[in-house]
Amino acid sequence: MKISVCGKGGSGKSTVTTLLAKQALRRQLAVLVIDADDSNAGLYRMLGFDTPPAPLMDLVGGKAGIKQKMGKGSLMTQSQIRPEDIAPECIRKHGGLMLVGIGKILQALEGCACPMGVLNREFLKKLTLNKDEIAIVDMEAGVEHFGRGIDENLDWILVVAEPSFDSLNLASRIKTLAAGMHKKVTAVLNKTPSQDVSFKMREALAEHGLEIAGIFPQDRLVFDACFNGTVPDRGEAFDMAGQVLDLLLTQ
Repeated sequence: MKISVCGKGGSGKSTVTTLLAKQALRRQLAVLVIDADDSNAGLYRMLGFDTPPAPLMDLVGGKAGIKQKMGKGSLMTQSQIRPEDIAPECIRKHGGLMLVGIGKILQALEGCACPMGVLNREFLKKLTLNKDEIAIVDMEAGVEHFGRGIDENLDWILVVAEPSFDSLNLASRIKTLAAGMHKKVTAVLNKTPSQDVSFKMREALAEHGLEIAGIFPQDRLVFDACFNGTVPDRGEAFDMAGQVLDLLLTQ
């Protein structure tokens, strides 16, 4: 199964991705996390790795190489890609947890992230998983990935919504875009400070036909882990991630 975690920037996509990955390990699944966010650089640390993997973009000649190949056929030579086929420098492994990264914007005036989107789409299309394997994509913020067709090769779209008008509005837009691609979509409410706020958020999303798979509270244990650069792997939010994952795996 391939699951996308998407939503507004700052809504907590990387945190939710990490919590889901850690819960998947508890269920004896092999987990490939795909860092497709071209700006947030800290996912590797949240997952417990000391260093990030080299970006997959390096395997195809970097941004310049991708631009030269765009529209001329495949970027990657393989017809199918298994996790064990990925070059060692481009993957981090620990137990059943694996991490790859598409690429990052690292310099001023570097240009747009379009080449990373093209590579991500092809990688997800060719990625082949066994029944005991799961891929979780920490997607770029916003909705541009729908326009690029990246989500065509995913099984679930999981929208992370925080208590703000912009985040809820974006979640409803994602629902519409995902439905247009005939993709299963559900949402989680994140950083909810109270039951009253959760109720209001649920009502707002229900008006757009968006179902809620779980509600993540403002969890001090998760906050401390993210603040200190350690792994968030316990607390109420961690337990909620297990419930959300079970829902996705059984539908």
